[in-house]
Order: sequence, then structure tokens, then C-alpha cells
Amino acid sequence: MPSIFSKIVSGDIPAFKVAEDENYVAFLDIFPLAKGHVLVIPKKETDYIFDLDSEEFLGLFSFAKKVAKAMDKIISCERIGVAVIGLEVPHAHIHLVPLHDVSDINFERPKLKFPDSEMKEIADLIKSAI
Repeated sequence: MPSIFSKIVSGDIPAFKVAEDENYVAFLDIFPLAKGHVLVIPKKETDYIFDLDSEEFLGLFSFAKKVAKAMDKIISCERIGVAVIGLEVPHAHIHLVPLHDVSDINFERPKLKFPDSEMKEIADLIKSAI
């Protein structure tokens, strides 16, 4: 059964995409920890990040780095934090979270919600910085 992320890749579910190539896609988390929280995934459905072959694994992190560098340009924060949890959705993914302090990447915190217009604006800004 396809994951929600596979449905985003196929276009069955809309997403606020910030970057995409033939192998990877990055989009805003719809329940972010911080404004600008991005998920980076391989298009190939793989549940566990360490099941990716070495080339895919390195490619995923290289793609995430490109997105994080763009986020740094347009989001006011100290750093872009990186987390790989892998329990919420059975599809390998990297969280890129704008940080002001370490508590900003605490996944037990209440999730935020932004209007679609603001999500589109954030996605467009990140996209333009890549």
C-alpha cells in the first residue's frame, strides 16, 4: 500500500513542494514544528532510510543540503536542524527544521498550522532561493 508520501510523489495528494528532481522531492510539512519545516524524501518508496542503497542515501542527503542552504537564505533562524525519525510514515524522509534553540526540534511539542496562503508563500520563497 502506497504511503502518503508516495501519493504526493504521484500527484494524488497536493503538497507545497520546494524542490524536485528525478529522484527526490522536498515539500513543507503540513504539521510543522517551525515555520518553514521541510520534508525531503526519495521518490522511490523505501520504508527505512538505511535500506536505501549507498548512492540513493548520499543523493538524498545531498538534495537535502541544497534545500537547507536555500532555507538558510530566506528563513530567520540560527541553524537548519536535521532529524531522521522514520516512525510516523513508512517512507524514508529527512526533516529540515529551522532552529532558534534545541527545543525547536522536539517532536513531542504541539505541531503548528499555517494557512495555505502562508504555506505557499514559504514554499515559493524557498524555491526561489535554490
